[in-house]
Order: sequence, then structure tokens, then C-alpha cells
Amino acid sequence: MAEESDLERTEQPSARRLEKARSEGQVPQSRELGTFTILLVGASLLWGMGGWIMRRTIALVETGLTLDASVMHEPQKIFPRLLDFAIEVMLLFSPFFLALILAALIGPLALKGFVFSPAALQPKFSRLSPLQGIKRVISKNGLVELIKAVLKAALIVGISTLVIWKEFGDLMALLSQPLHAGLGNAGRMITQSFLLVICGMVLIVAADVPFQIWQHYDKLKMTKEEVRQEHKEMEGDPHIKARIRSIQRETARRRMMSAVPQADVIVTNPTHFAVALSYSEGMGAPKVVAKGMGEIARRIKAIGAEHGVPLLEAPPLARALYRHVDLDREIPGTLYAAVAEALAWVYQLAAWRKTGGQYPLPPNKLPVPEELLAGEMNG
Repeated sequence: MAEESDLERTEQPSARRLEKARSEGQVPQSRELGTFTILLVGASLLWGMGGWIMRRTIALVETGLTLDASVMHEPQKIFPRLLDFAIEVMLLFSPFFLALILAALIGPLALKGFVFSPAALQPKFSRLSPLQGIKRVISKNGLVELIKAVLKAALIVGISTLVIWKEFGDLMALLSQPLHAGLGNAGRMITQSFLLVICGMVLIVAADVPFQIWQHYDKLKMTKEEVRQEHKEMEGDPHIKARIRSIQRETARRRMMSAVPQADVIVTNPTHFAVALSYSEGMGAPKVVAKGMGEIARRIKAIGAEHGVPLLEAPPLARALYRHVDLDREIPGTLYAAVAEALAWVYQLAAWRKTGGQYPLPPNKLPVPEELLAGEMNG
């Protein structure tokens, strides 16, 4: 049961998943919002520019229907005249159509912002599959699109019926009206129809936009396993991080072991702890260059013995150095006296090796402060 729950998409999409979907062109889209924006802009233009467009249209119609005797006698002038007429028509309606194109672009931008995704432009041959097409039609999204199509069709039919019923007399009168009056009344009816369609579309858009946003986030929901996997990818896989830490520790250990041959003395417990100390002219105090317990302590002593580094059995000092001095750090002032005696023995031992004489006995009671040993005694 736990495995089944982990595979159910119950978790909200993360910011990373949303960003990835956006980069692939997966954003909430509402066709109804785009249609509504185009209708709104078109109705606004007809309302504001309808009179000017109508007057220009009447002038063009009158010019186009006027017979020119010179053209009748010289047919080669017909094509240039038709070309001029077409250019004038394009110039007349170009602001209108340009505004509609901008409206078609602005509508989607209001919902999803600007998105450029090369991945969305790549062809997907799965879309050509009849089986996939049937699945999309029968899906929940297909059902919603069908309901919206029925509502839009009912809206247009209803508005058309209302306009025809209300303006039936004026529609019939258009056939007998002069050109100026007829075009003016036709423009008024078209504008009213646009406004009625827009009022009806408001309800559809108000329901479709929240649904599209909800559906987009619902499609991107994640399973608990996906959430855990993403967290691993972002924070790093614990196994990989543990492996990296292990490698780092091993590298530090090898670097530490390489410093043992240059140490001046190795202070031991004698079996549990080993701390290698080094001191040279210019240093403020002796420094711990290697330390360890258990197997690492045995390796430190073995390397030291191999390279002739003196080993001093001083359990209290070894424990104090191991617990209170970090690697590559100088010893604290409280251990100066004890370490000084240990180094003095090392220098005496070096002199004995060169000149002989009486063997220097190692110090058997070094002055290690009780406070450095109190913690382990209490433990």
C-alpha cells in the first residue's frame, strides 16, 4: 500500500518542475481568452473607428463603381486602376487587422507571459497517431472542450436569433435604403452583435481561465517518489555525498600519513592513541601533523618506526593532544611544558645516536593539566 501511495500524483509541482515544463512550452493556455481578446479589440475598433471606416468604404465603393471613359477606351489602364483600388482597401483595413493580430498575441501573454521554447517547435509524430487522437477526444480535457464548443455555438445561435428577431424589420429595410444609410445601419447592427457576443464570452472566459490553470497544475502534480528524487538531485544523493566524504577523508588521511616521516616525535597511549608532533625554527609552537586512534594509530606508529621517528609512551599527553588539538594546529599553551620535556628527550636521543654514551631515559611523568583530562575521566 505504501508503494502504491508513493506512485500516486498527490504532491503539488515544485518550482523546478514548473520551470522545466515552462522551458518545454507547457504553460496554461485558454483559447477562450484569446477569442475574447480579439472580439473585444474588434468591437472597440468598430465602435471608435466605425464611422471613419464606413465613410472611407462608401467613398471607395463609389469610386469603384464609377465608369471612366478613358479606361473603357484604353483597357491597359484597368490593371493599374484595380491595383490602386486594392492598395487603398488594404490601407483602409490594415490598422483594423493589425490591431486584431496584436490582440491575438496579447491574449495568451496575459495568462502565461512570454515563452519561447524550441522544444515545443520540434515535431511530435505521436500526434499523428489515430489512437492518441481518440484518447485525447475521449479524455476529460476533450469533454471540457466539447462542452465549451456547445456553449459557444449556443451563444452565437442565441445572439443571432436575438438580433434577427429584434432587428428583423431593419434588416429587411436595408434592401431598400440608400447606400449611405444602409451601410451605417449595417455597421450598427454588427457592432451590437459583437458587444452581445463579448458579454456572453465573459462568462465562458471567467470559467475557462481558472480551469485551464488548475488543469495545468494538476497535470504537473508529482508522486512522493518524484519529490524525493528531485530533492536528492538538488541536495545531492546521500550515497554519493557519503562517498565523496569518504574520499575526502581518505585523501586527508594519506596527506596526514605523508607528514609522519618528517615528525620529530610520536606520542602514544601506547596502543589506542598516537599523535605525531613537529617543531622547527620559526614556528610559534610545536604542531600536530598526524593523529589517530585504533588502526590509524597503529599505522602512524608503523610509519614512524620505519622512518626512525622516536616513539614516546605518554598516555595522558597522547590523550590530551588527540582530544584537544586539531590536525595541523599548534599546541595550546597549557601543554607547552609537557611537550617541551618530550622534545628535550628527542634532542637527547638524537645526540646519543651521534655520540653514544648513556641512553637518555624517556620522561615518565609529564605535566599534563588535570582540566584536559577531566572530560575523559568523567566520560
